[in-house]
Amino acid sequence: MSNEGPFLAAGELRQAAPRVTSTHSHPRGQLMGALTGLVAVGIGSHQWVVPAIHAIWIPPHVEHSVRSFGPFAGWSVFISEARCRELPVAPRAIKTTALLREAVHRAGRWAGSPLDAAKERIAEVIIDELMAAQAEPLYLPRPTDAALVKITDALTRNLGDNRRQEQWAEWAGLSERTLSRRFVAQTGLTFGRWRQQARMLAALERVSDGVPVTNIALELGYDNVSAFIAAFRKTFGATPGRYIAHAAAAPI
Repeated sequence: MSNEGPFLAAGELRQAAPRVTSTHSHPRGQLMGALTGLVAVGIGSHQWVVPAIHAIWIPPHVEHSVRSFGPFAGWSVFISEARCRELPVAPRAIKTTALLREAVHRAGRWAGSPLDAAKERIAEVIIDELMAAQAEPLYLPRPTDAALVKITDALTRNLGDNRRQEQWAEWAGLSERTLSRRFVAQTGLTFGRWRQQARMLAALERVSDGVPVTNIALELGYDNVSAFIAAFRKTFGATPGRYIAHAAAAPI
């Protein structure tokens, strides 16, 4: 390990108002996590959503923008470029562990002071936890084909639009087969899976903003609240109520 250690900065942030940071990059890698609330990170053609008790890894020199929704508490750890050589080369979202959150909380108190042996051990815990974490599907890929962009932009503006795939294809001047093939080729997802992912990420934003579940279900095009809750639970492993309760119980 170099004398500077793996970290150049670590800290926690709490804010009551939404925050927007324009597109930027830096030579250090950044691990950014949420404790309460939700933050969206734009990276290239992907939109990543980072809800409570999750984090996103942004490798060095990767351009990104940040936007929070409502009250937010979170943290960031910046890792020197040299130390990032062993870390994932592509952005990824992860679910944080209690160990990682506690290690980051301690690192946030260092205030840029040199790392002694005890601090270096904590730093290595954060590195190990990042390397061991499984990637979470908290991003939405954006196609580049003009006709597909026309469709995804329209859906993003109104996720409650329940037109079928063949209807969207006709609207965009494509055959259904062409739409299906291009969607998978450019996003890695079928049209139906892309729309479901878009709805679930939007649901996270609404839930984090305290919007009633009934309103969210109607806004996103579900026939009833039960269908929405079932879809949310299948995607995130908990009902909206339990998800928020779990996030609120996470130590800050």
